[in-house]
Amino acid sequence: MSSERPPTIDPVAAARWHAAAPALSPWLHEEVARRMEDRLQWIRQAPQAWCHWDAVRGGLQAHALVSARYPKARCQVYESAAHCLPAAQQALVRPWWSPARWGSGSLEWGPPADASVQMLWANMALHTAVDPQGLMAQWHRALAVDGYLMFSCLGPDTLRELHAVYAALGWPPAGHAFTDMHDWGDMLVHAGFAEPVMDMERITLTFATPERLVQELRELGCNLHPGRFGALRGRRWRERLYQALADRLADSGSAGQLALTFEIIYGHAFKPAPRVRMDSRSAVSLEDMRTMLRRGGQS
Repeated sequence: MSSERPPTIDPVAAARWHAAAPALSPWLHEEVARRMEDRLQWIRQAPQAWCHWDAVRGGLQAHALVSARYPKARCQVYESAAHCLPAAQQALVRPWWSPARWGSGSLEWGPPADASVQMLWANMALHTAVDPQGLMAQWHRALAVDGYLMFSCLGPDTLRELHAVYAALGWPPAGHAFTDMHDWGDMLVHAGFAEPVMDMERITLTFATPERLVQELRELGCNLHPGRFGALRGRRWRERLYQALADRLADSGSAGQLALTFEIIYGHAFKPAPRVRMDSRSAVSLEDMRTMLRRGGQS
């Protein structure tokens, strides 16, 4: 994979969405996080510290699930969008007298220090990143050696029905193209991760009305395609959209409700010990040197 930006994401639109996305946990994000948390049963080594990257959009209910699985672990909560921080603090901070604080790991705020956590949890964030490999590099730096990344994102089949409606009406694309799980695996290796394991499933959501469908999509994201509609649209356009959704997305197997497909990609990878490439001149970071010396003394 190229390290360049994804070709169908408008960086200005992506930054605007990141700064203004609703400070809430969409239902789909919570459901995906619940399924991702269930995968932690296969991880034998519990982390001493873990980072929840963008907890509000990723799922506050899921935060409680992961915290309950690792009750003694310190948690670093990092909200990369400043407007989500108050919502995270209101939901997660417990008063000093609350029994919920007793026997639980400490809670810290802000970006994780380099090599400070054994697990980094990032739910449903990667598919809107303008520079996904740069984001992976941040995650890699935050992890200690032998720590692991758990993430999820949307895949290419997401909203295929909506894309078909837009194409049939001769409209610009309904959204940007999502990356295939095999390409995510290649990018993980390029970022320095090892043993990436990728998994995929499809979830079908149904909606009673076009209005409810559009409302749900507005909570999940927005159209970041550079070729999207370039001007405001009026009520007649919206009415035409609602009618097209009602006509084309009705699922006879779901009592006429409107169905949309979401492809969910799950990823898991480890941070291996640093390896020095031996050339006539080789540069090694101080942190990598310390890690290699520690591991050498343990062997």
